[in-house]
Amino acid sequence: MGLTVAEKIIKKHLVKGEMKKGKEIGLRIDQTLTQDSTGTMAYLQFEALGVERVKTKKSVAYIDHNLLQTGPENADDHLYIQSIAKKYGIYFSKAGNGICHQVHLERFGVPGETLLGSDSHTPTGGGLGMLSIGAGGLDVAVAMAGGAYYINMPQIVKVELRGKLNAGASAKDIILEVLRRYKVKGGLNKIFEYAGEGIKTLSVPERATITNMGAELGATTSIFPSDEITFRFLKAQGREEDYTKIEADKNAHYDEIIVIELDELEPLIACPHSPDNVVPVTEMEKIKVHQVAIGSCTNSSYMDLMKAAKILEGKTIAEDVSLVIAPGSKQVLNMLAENGALAKLISSGARILESGCGPCIGMGQSPSTNGVSLRTFNRNFKGRSGTASADVYLVSPEVAAVSALTGYITSPKNYVRDFNIEMPEKFLINDNLIISPANNGKDVEIIRGPNIKPFPQAKAIEETIRGRVLIKLGDDITTDHIMPSNAKLLPYRSNIPYLSDYCLVPCDSQFPERAKNNGGGIILGGLNYGQGSSREHAALVPLYLGIKVIIAKSFARIHKQNLINNGIIPLVFMEEKDYDSINMLDDLVIENLLTQIEEDEIVIKNKTKGQQFLMVLDVTERQRQILKAGGLLNFIKN
Repeated sequence: MGLTVAEKIIKKHLVKGEMKKGKEIGLRIDQTLTQDSTGTMAYLQFEALGVERVKTKKSVAYIDHNLLQTGPENADDHLYIQSIAKKYGIYFSKAGNGICHQVHLERFGVPGETLLGSDSHTPTGGGLGMLSIGAGGLDVAVAMAGGAYYINMPQIVKVELRGKLNAGASAKDIILEVLRRYKVKGGLNKIFEYAGEGIKTLSVPERATITNMGAELGATTSIFPSDEITFRFLKAQGREEDYTKIEADKNAHYDEIIVIELDELEPLIACPHSPDNVVPVTEMEKIKVHQVAIGSCTNSSYMDLMKAAKILEGKTIAEDVSLVIAPGSKQVLNMLAENGALAKLISSGARILESGCGPCIGMGQSPSTNGVSLRTFNRNFKGRSGTASADVYLVSPEVAAVSALTGYITSPKNYVRDFNIEMPEKFLINDNLIISPANNGKDVEIIRGPNIKPFPQAKAIEETIRGRVLIKLGDDITTDHIMPSNAKLLPYRSNIPYLSDYCLVPCDSQFPERAKNNGGGIILGGLNYGQGSSREHAALVPLYLGIKVIIAKSFARIHKQNLINNGIIPLVFMEEKDYDSINMLDDLVIENLLTQIEEDEIVIKNKTKGQQFLMVLDVTERQRQILKAGGLLNFIKN
C-alpha cells in the first residue's frame, strides 16, 4: 500500500512509535517558530530546560502580535525575545517584518520538513508541502531543545479538488466549504490532504490560505503536495534549492475522501460567531457593513492584496464604511508600493496598517457598538474583535473589497472579472529585518523587563484531589474565553499573576475571585473545550489559580495537550448525561488517585449530592507519566 504526502513526511521523521492510526508517535522537528504573544513564555520554559543552543535546523522568533506599544511592556518582551534569540541560535524577525506564517512561507519554509509553532495557525506551512503543526509553547521549547513532538497518529482525509474556480470565487471559499461540511470539531485527530487536478490551479499563497484556516477544523494539520507550483514559488523567492518534490503514491490509502467541484463553488461567508457557520454570500446580501478589514495570516499575501487593489482601483469606498488593510509582510508592502497598487488602495479610502496581526487578535480596529465587520480573517468568535456586541463575518478579499464599495455584504460574482494576476517571477527579497543569532552566544546578556514574572509549575500528583466546581460552562468554549487576548491584556502575556484576574471573565466575571477564595478547584466544560488558539496561558493561568482537574464532554487537541503539559488532569464524562447532575460549587473528590491514574477510568465522588461518576482519562502512557510528575518540565527533569 502506498503512502500519502503526510505519511511520507511522518515516516521520514518518526523517532518513536509506529504509524498505526490512533497510536502515539514521536516526530523529529526540523524547524520551530514562535510569536511574541506566546514566545516570551516559551523562551522562559526553554531556559528552564538548561540547553546551551537550539538543536533544530532552524528556529525563528517573530514579533507580529503585540505591536501596540502604549507602555513599556510589549517593547520589554520584544527585547527579551531578541536577546534570547541572539544567545541561543534563533533567527529574530523584527516588528514590521510581517506576520510569522506569511514570512515563514516566503523565507524559511522547506517542503518535506517538519515545523512546530507556538501558534495554532502554523499549518499555513502545509501550503508549501511542510508538515506544520501548532502546539503549546512548552512543546515548542522541548523541540528546540532537541526533543521529539508527540501526537496520536492521525487519520488522513483526502480533499479532492476538481475543476477550476470561477471569477469571484477564491481559495477562501474552498476552506469555508470544508468547514461547512466538517464543522469546528470535525477535524480532530485528522490531517486534511489536498489532491486532484484542481490543486494545479492554486498558487502557494492560495494553498496556504486553505491550510491556514484548516486550524478551525480542529485538525492536526493540512497539507498540499510539493510540485511544480511549489517550485515556481520557491524560485521566485530565490530559494529553489529548498525544493523537494513530494506527492502521494497512486495507491495511497485515505481514511476519508471528499470531493469539491471548484467550478460549482460560489462565494461563501462565515456568519457570527463561528468559522463553521457558513452560507453563500448571496444569502447575506443587503446587510449593511460598517467596517471591512483585509489582512491576517489567512489573506494578506501579495496575490490577495493585488486582487483587492484591482477591485478598488479608481473607486471610493462607501461613506459609512471604514476599510483597513494590513499587508502580511514587509515584502508584500514593498512590492505593492513599488508597482503602484498601494497608491490605488490608499486612493480608494483604505487605511493602511502595519504588517502584523492587528485586528485579527483584537489589537486595534475594534468595530463600533453593534457594528457589522467583514474580515478576511480566520476566526470570528464573539468578542474577539474587541467589541462584544459586534457581528463579525469571515470572507475572501474579493467579497471584502466589493462590499467596501457597496456598503453592504455583496457577492463579487457580478463585479469581478478574471483578473489573471500572475505569481511574480521574482519577489522583492530584503531580509534586513531578520537578525541572525550570534555564532557564540555565551556572552550575550538576556534582557528581562520588570513585567516578566516566573511561570507557575505544578507539583507531582497527590493521593487525593478535592475541590469545588468553580464554573459550569457550555460547548465550544474557546481559549479566548479562558484567557482573553486583547489590546489591554496582551502586554501582560509574560505576567501570569496579573492575567489571573481575567481568567474566564467573558463567561463569569466572578470566576477569578471564586477560584482564589476556594483555593482552586475544578472546571466543568461541555463539548470541544479549549478550541481556538494554541495559547498556553489558557492552561498556565488556571494552574496559577489552583485548578487541578478539568472535566468536559470533549477537549480540543492543542488545549488538552497544554493541560497535560502543565499537570492539569483532563477528564471526559463516560456518560454525557452526568454533566447535568453536577452543579456549580458541588464538592468533588478523587480518592486513591495514584492508583486510579494508572487506569483509563477515574471515579469522582460528588460529596455534596452523595453521588459518584465514572470519568475517562484518555491519555497515552507517556502522558500519564507526565501527569504523575506534575507536568512536562518535571517529567523531563526527572
